[in-house]
Amino acid sequence: MCIHQLNLLAASNNLPITNFLGKQHPIEAHHLSSICDIMEKAMVNGDTCIIRCILVVFQVVFKFFFSPQTERNRDIVRRSGLLLWQLLMAPRDQICSEIQKEVCLAISSGLNILYPGEAEINNLLKLVLTEGERNSGLSQLRDVILTNLAEQLQNNRFGSEDDDHYRLNDELLHYILKIVVRESCVLITKCQTVSKDDFQRLLSTVPAASSCLRYLMAVQNHLLSNTILIKPDDNDDSDSSLQGETLKVQELKTSILSLATQILTGCDEVLEMLQQVTTALINSDISDREQRLKGLEQITKATMLGHLLPVLLTSLMHPNLQTLTMADALMPQLVQLVLYTSQTALLLKTQSPVFSELNSSPSCAPEQKGKQLPDERMLEEKEEPGFLTGLKIPAPWAAGKTVETVHPVRDNYKFKETVHIPGARCLYLRFDNRCSSQYDYDKLVIYAGPSTNSRKVAEYGGNTLGYGSRSVLGTGWPKDLVKVEGDTVTFSFEMRSGREHNTPDKAMWGFACTVRAQESSEDVSGGLPFLVDLALGLSVLACSMLRILYNGPEITKDEETCQELLRSKLLQRCQWQVEANGVISPALTPSPSPLPLTIEEDREFTYPSDVLVPPVGHYFDLPRIRLPPGIMIKLREISGRARPQFRPSIK
Repeated sequence: MCIHQLNLLAASNNLPITNFLGKQHPIEAHHLSSICDIMEKAMVNGDTCIIRCILVVFQVVFKFFFSPQTERNRDIVRRSGLLLWQLLMAPRDQICSEIQKEVCLAISSGLNILYPGEAEINNLLKLVLTEGERNSGLSQLRDVILTNLAEQLQNNRFGSEDDDHYRLNDELLHYILKIVVRESCVLITKCQTVSKDDFQRLLSTVPAASSCLRYLMAVQNHLLSNTILIKPDDNDDSDSSLQGETLKVQELKTSILSLATQILTGCDEVLEMLQQVTTALINSDISDREQRLKGLEQITKATMLGHLLPVLLTSLMHPNLQTLTMADALMPQLVQLVLYTSQTALLLKTQSPVFSELNSSPSCAPEQKGKQLPDERMLEEKEEPGFLTGLKIPAPWAAGKTVETVHPVRDNYKFKETVHIPGARCLYLRFDNRCSSQYDYDKLVIYAGPSTNSRKVAEYGGNTLGYGSRSVLGTGWPKDLVKVEGDTVTFSFEMRSGREHNTPDKAMWGFACTVRAQESSEDVSGGLPFLVDLALGLSVLACSMLRILYNGPEITKDEETCQELLRSKLLQRCQWQVEANGVISPALTPSPSPLPLTIEEDREFTYPSDVLVPPVGHYFDLPRIRLPPGIMIKLREISGRARPQFRPSIK
């Protein structure tokens, strides 16, 4: 199958053969007609070898050597498509799986030639998505097409010419999402229904993603990455460029909101199924129940909950997506997902030994409880164990940072590194017990600061193995913790001597040191259980969205410009009305209001409790506002009217 290998090599865009094949002249129509004749004869004779060869030829021809520009070429294309579909839809007992795979590859390679219009491609994809479960050939064709589209979409930028071709419309995405939800639910259900041996085989195959799930992952990553990483062109400051970038961002956010809504809805359905299966396993009497409950988390990672939801949650925390529109649309679904994940995580937690130990009280518990105050007993009765009960929250900072030289050190070797742990009051250094150097002047110097100009803390060198200097600096390499004040420490090591011929590697091992921000070396957790981690992530995102909803719309530029006017008590006393065209203007007719006759501008004013209660019988005039003298002087200067002079009356 040399031509098959040629096709595989040509699939890579980075190889010279791809450019070579792309520059070849298109194949003539009569040549493709001859290929179809050979295919028809091989199908009649049942020659599987010839059929496979012609299918590979179709793949290469469709990809590089054919262009259906004339009517005759289009007729040959239709004939080729009929032959391919005849093979694809043939019964399984008449066609082997290898030939069916080659047929799918041929159709996928010639997708734009066999189906030149967008409507035709959409109809084909709708067929394979809706009928794929009933026909193995259509199912395999669906997987091949979606896999190719996913690979092409990952290398494509949003808004390019090919973006619409690789990113399917909302209707097709809805079909794909329904398939992914169904696959996820079936996979979770198998944890309860399959036999013990089949369950072990199932664990060995996950978390592999199906083609539909891979395509959804590609679409999600394509939209999210372009939204987060999109930047305006610094060299183009024109209004049209800025307007284009703004429209592109808005289009991206709209697409993300639509996709996120569908994904969260699908995850809601999958989590509901997960909760049902978990409850059924807990209440069952299966011999391997504990193993199935432990494996359920691994199976869940292979569903859309593991492949789609964590990436979506992380991306929605980005400032570009923390908008009021997103929060308003996604908040109800987030709350529902938080409930499902926390409840399911708690169900699984009740089966763990840690939870059982916490719930089992010691023999002295009743005596201690009897001595508690009534309020404490009341609080204890109300407390319920949550899904975080007994779990050790991961502390990645507890592991510290390891600083070490090469082992063994070589002649003229120099090493310098600075460790900074923000917020640490002091740092604790623990050295490896193998630390050694040939001579005591081949030493390590430690500084409490970011450079070697900082305060020197200590220096270590030499060995006690009987080689080189046969001694060490001071008390030797430390066996206990070394405390360094501050949040930064610098290590400087230099090998000044040349290695002697009888010095073994262990006498020139160098050094290794672990830097931590706390004195006790805590046991670092390997991470939270998947569902617990998912519940916490959903809770954090829900809290962030709640904050956005609470703060409301952002302050506009006009509001920022008019802050002084908006704070003015004079304008706040105006009676506003909405015109027919939506414009807000001061009311001409004052509304009834029993307010005081004078309001001081420079004093805080509090509305009466009955301000909205209109008086009976007549209207009151609005109260006169007494303005400060400075404002009155400026108003008179602007108006050009002087202050009236009052002359004393002459009697």
